[in-house]
Amino acid sequence: MPPGVMMAGQASAPQGKVRRSMASFEARTVAEQGRVTVFLTGDCDLAARDRLTTVLLDAVSRSGAVFVDLAGVGFLDSTGVHSLVTAHHAALARGGRVYVLNAAGAVAVVLELTGLDTLLQAPVTKAEERRHA
Repeated sequence: MPPGVMMAGQASAPQGKVRRSMASFEARTVAEQGRVTVFLTGDCDLAARDRLTTVLLDAVSRSGAVFVDLAGVGFLDSTGVHSLVTAHHAALARGGRVYVLNAAGAVAVVLELTGLDTLLQAPVTKAEERRHA
């Protein structure tokens, strides 16, 4: 590509160097009566693996019911799946559970292909049962 020509969405970088934009990863934890909810945003990939696993294991150590809200996650690869499975096993060892909520698009497909959509499916509350009846 000629000097000074950039592709759409590409940030200006020193000539000869490509600058990649990295999607950020964030995790926010909210403790409520009898549960901890972990809200994730960004990409759950190799770059986020250690932080994701740490956040999930911390949540598991604080509550027997951990809900992982994936509404803000745009990408989930095998390392993100591994973090969820690691947290699941840690929760089971403590007599608890990890559940996933609000997965959509490609993230929902990954969960379905790996069977985690079923394994980590949140329980249906009585209010939800009445609403769907």
